[in-house]
Amino acid sequence: MIVLKAAQEKVLSALQSVGGIVERRHTLPILANVLIKKTGANVELTTSDLEIQVRTSAQLDGDEGDYAITVGAKKLMDILKSLPSDQTVSLTANQSKLTLQGGKSRFTLQTLPAEDFPLVQEAADFGPAFSVPQKTLKNLISQVHFAMAVHDIRYYLNGILFVAEGNSLTLVATDGHRLALAQANLEVDMPKQEVILPRKTVLELQRLLKDDAKGGEEQMIEMRFAGNQAKFNFGGLEFVTKLVEGKFPDFNRVIPKNHKHHITLGRTTLLASLQRAAILTSEKFKGVRLNFAPGVLGIASSNAEQEEAKEELEIDYGGDSFEIGFNVGYLMDVLANMSQDMVTVSLQDANSSALITNPEFEGFKYVVMPMRI
Repeated sequence: MIVLKAAQEKVLSALQSVGGIVERRHTLPILANVLIKKTGANVELTTSDLEIQVRTSAQLDGDEGDYAITVGAKKLMDILKSLPSDQTVSLTANQSKLTLQGGKSRFTLQTLPAEDFPLVQEAADFGPAFSVPQKTLKNLISQVHFAMAVHDIRYYLNGILFVAEGNSLTLVATDGHRLALAQANLEVDMPKQEVILPRKTVLELQRLLKDDAKGGEEQMIEMRFAGNQAKFNFGGLEFVTKLVEGKFPDFNRVIPKNHKHHITLGRTTLLASLQRAAILTSEKFKGVRLNFAPGVLGIASSNAEQEEAKEELEIDYGGDSFEIGFNVGYLMDVLANMSQDMVTVSLQDANSSALITNPEFEGFKYVVMPMRI
């Protein structure tokens, strides 16, 4: 039976949209596979890692009739990528094998039964659906994702807090040393909902979301949250994910207010100076010293070999002179993930957290704790 027959680029595109979550090594071998379910000319592709499930449908002709099977997702993608994009490819089922054919190339692949594929049990208590432009969500994620924790024992930090309330959507990420917050106002009104999306879900959404309009129309993403699950529908994809359970820290208490000093300066100039200073920081101890004095910002770093780097930038500042130390990686992360020309750094003294904001966009805040150097 011919399961599907279509252009390579059409099949590969559908497969790549669901293939990002597939792990090559898994305790359950079937989770390395994609579930292919054919109903007439419509083919549904589903992948899962037990935490996240992604599904898409495409019109990929083939023989009449219904059929379902699972086959290695990465292998299938690798083979398709190696074939010309304008070539017609077909997938034919024969007993427990699938044959992929394109031009004079033939590949026979082993399969596992469709009924053994563990589909995610969807929650029954999803809240009301609301839609936002994909571009808006992609922008919000890109402004905060780098501050998520990685493998922290405080598991609720290994993800992003989503807060939907009224007409605002706020995303917050923190690893305990720094915190990033981005907020957008939406055209819809939402009941208050707070969920923590896992790190893998966040990175996969960032990969899949489109930030351009299609045919002049904004592409939307529909979201629904349940007690332990979130569901997203966008671009022909259905994306279901488990949520991180736990209580996210009260981010409003972390964001410092009433700073004494505010310095606005060029983002790329500051980033370049920090990147140079970072070269001579020690591997374990990524410390950089910032010296604020009237009209001048001094940036200095040193390491165990007694090497040192010094930079000076002209700044519009007339306050007291003081020195403050930071992990240079935390400063470079935020500057590299911002896009505008200027950045504002607000400080109280050498022992208080710094607040980095975007003078052109009120919805962004980044807090970084100082370090003793």
